[in-house]
Amino acid sequence: MPQTLDEILNSHRTHRPVVMGILNVTPDSFSDGGRFLDAPAAVAQARQMVAEGADIIDVGAESTRPGSARVGPDEQIRRIEPILPELTKLDAIVSIDTTIAEVAEVALDAGAQIINDVSAGRDDAKMFGLAASRNAALILMHMLGRPKTMQENPQYDDVAKEVRDFLAGRIKAATDAGVKRNRIIIDPGIGFGKDLEHNLALLNNIGVLAELGAPVLVGPSRKRFIGEISGRADTSERLGGTIAACLASWRGGASIFRVHDVAAIVQALTVARAIEEKDKKRRRTDDG
Repeated sequence: MPQTLDEILNSHRTHRPVVMGILNVTPDSFSDGGRFLDAPAAVAQARQMVAEGADIIDVGAESTRPGSARVGPDEQIRRIEPILPELTKLDAIVSIDTTIAEVAEVALDAGAQIINDVSAGRDDAKMFGLAASRNAALILMHMLGRPKTMQENPQYDDVAKEVRDFLAGRIKAATDAGVKRNRIIIDPGIGFGKDLEHNLALLNNIGVLAELGAPVLVGPSRKRFIGEISGRADTSERLGGTIAACLASWRGGASIFRVHDVAAIVQALTVARAIEEKDKKRRRTDDG
C-alpha cells in the first residue's frame, strides 16, 4: 500500500523503505532523456511506476546531469503542466524536482506535496518561503558547485562531515524561513560534485547524515560510479549496482530511495526488510 506523506516523513523512525520513482520530462537526462518528454508517455510511465509500488513520483523538467545547461521557468512549466493533473490523480505522492519557486508553485497548485530542490534553496530565495506557506515537504540536497561544472575535479577533506555540515546549515536556513523541521528530508547528492571515492564514502556513512534527525534520501540509480566499479558503460545495465547501493544505504539508515527501476528496488527492499524483521523477532524471543 502506498505510504502517506506523514508516513514518508516519519520513515527514518519506522525504518520502512520509501521508493521514489524518477519521471524526467526532459530531452537530455543522463539515462532516459527524451523518453518521457511526450505527455502521454510521461503519464503512462508514472502509472507503471505506481503499479510497481512507487510511493512518490518525482517529476522534473530540467536535467541536472553533469554538464547540463539551465532550463528557465517558462519551459519547465510548459513541460510539466500537461501531465500534473493526471499525476496527482494517481495513488502516490507527487514531488516536483526544481530549484525555481515559480515552477514549484505551479506543481503545488496542481496537487504536488513535496519540493525536491537540488540547490537546497540556494538558487531561489523564494523557495523556502513558498514551502513554509504551503506546508510542503522539502528535500534539501548537497551539491558541490553547479551541474555545468560540478564534476570538474571535486575536492573534500572529509566528504561525509562536510556534506553533513552543509545540510545542517541548510536545515537551519529553511527553518529560520518558517519551514517546519518535521517537513524536511535530506539528500547527500550522490554524483553531484563527487567522484567515485566520495560517493562510496557517503554511502558508507549514511549514519553520519541520519544524526541530523531527518529522513535521508539517496539517489544512486544508474549513476556513473556504478559503471566505474562494474565496468558497465550502458546506464541500462546498472540495475544490480543500484540495488546494492540502495540496500547498503538502507542498512546504514537511509529510508527514501530515488530510482528509475521501481519494481526491482521495491522487491529488493521488501525482502531485505522481511529478513531484518525476522531477525529482530528472533532476538526479542531470545531475550525474553
